[in-house]
Amino acid sequence: MSTDDSRREAGMKVRREVLGDAHVDRAVAGVNPDNADFQDYITRVAWGDIWSRPGLDRRSRSIVTLTALMTAGYWEEVPMHFRAAITNGLTREEIREVILQVGLYRGVPVANHGTALLKETLGDIAG
Repeated sequence: MSTDDSRREAGMKVRREVLGDAHVDRAVAGVNPDNADFQDYITRVAWGDIWSRPGLDRRSRSIVTLTALMTAGYWEEVPMHFRAAITNGLTREEIREVILQVGLYRGVPVANHGTALLKETLGDIAG
C-alpha cells in the first residue's frame, strides 16, 4: 500500500519529467500557506496517482489533457500542456490534429483559439 510520502515522491518525479524542472521549481518556490495544501494535492493525486498509472502512456494522457482543457475553456493551462505534450513525444502536427478534433466536437472558435495559442506558445518550432 502506498503512503502519502511515496505518492508525493512518485508524483514529483513524473511532474518534473512531464513539465520540466524549471516549471516545477517555479511552482515549488511559490508555495505559501495559501497554496501549500493544493500543491501537495496536485503532486500526490494528479501526478502520483493518475499520471503514474500504467493504463495510458504519456502521449495519450497529453492528448486527453489537451482535449479536456480546451473543451472546458481552461486556456490558462493549455500552453503548459502544449509544452508537456511535446516533452511526452507528440509532434506539433499531432497537436494540430488534436485541436482539429476538439474543434469538430466543440466548435470552430475553440479550434481557432487553440491554433492561435499553439503558435503563441511554441513559436515557429517545426514539427
